[in-house]
Amino acid sequence: MYRLVEAQDRRGELAEALGFRLGGGRGKVLLQLRDGPLTLRQIAEANGVDAPYATLIVDKLETHGLVERRPHPDDRRRKLVTLTAAGRDAIATVDAILTRPPHAIGTLPADDLEQLTGILTRLLDADAAEAGG
Repeated sequence: MYRLVEAQDRRGELAEALGFRLGGGRGKVLLQLRDGPLTLRQIAEANGVDAPYATLIVDKLETHGLVERRPHPDDRRRKLVTLTAAGRDAIATVDAILTRPPHAIGTLPADDLEQLTGILTRLLDADAAEAGG
């Protein structure tokens, strides 16, 4: 199982497609912004980091043109971090790469694929039950 999971590491493919690595929390923050702008405080809280580290993450994303800071409409002292068009394109690229099933799955006979789907569904259900209970 370890070999299968390790073979699906797509960090290199992501870095090549994007032109940079999404490590250091940058990928997680980028994907969190898909649902709408967040303040730096919200980013820090959602990721369990302090405000200076959240600022570093946003600085790096901004350097790559993926996000921008805008004045908060209710409080001009705060900034909202929002995706740029390039950020939305980067998310689409990330989604396309990470949601693509491993090639070997496409080679499985239908019966094996059905069994694998059942096993994976049970594993996901068990994880969800553990997280919720």
